[in-house]
Amino acid sequence: MLDKKVLRLLNEQINKEFFSAYLYLDMAGFYASAGLTGFENWFKVQAQEERDHALLFRQYILNNGHAVVLGAIEDPTRKYANYQEPLDGALEHERFVTASINAIYSEALAVKDYRTVQFLDWFVKEQGEEEKNAEDNIRKYELFGSESKGLYMLDQEMKARLYAAPSLILT
Repeated sequence: MLDKKVLRLLNEQINKEFFSAYLYLDMAGFYASAGLTGFENWFKVQAQEERDHALLFRQYILNNGHAVVLGAIEDPTRKYANYQEPLDGALEHERFVTASINAIYSEALAVKDYRTVQFLDWFVKEQGEEEKNAEDNIRKYELFGSESKGLYMLDQEMKARLYAAPSLILT
């Protein structure tokens, strides 16, 4: 049986993960409208990952005998003045998600819910990777993005990203 506060935070995380997917689809759309199909691909793959994260939280709640409570998803639509703004926004958002997962982790530890802590270990590691990827995208854009040939090559690199399903096994 999950602690009430931990359960509430886990349910809220489902919503945050689905919002992340929507946000990244919005960013993908921004790049698609600019003809940067590699950037579009990168963010579409990111959206798929976030959707899967939401489903992992959902399944964990169900596996622990609780009902899943889905909330409304905020409109993710943003206006971007240049190609770097979505990259910066992605890093800011990943830091927000990291803080949210850390809050759940802290609460699970406080109530000695070690099964939830173990479940969250994968997400803690994943968030480290998510933040690094976002930082790398910004760094590459800052190095190469202002020059058309560099932007083209970076777009081609981002086009090569493939979706890989999460490797977390739920019990």
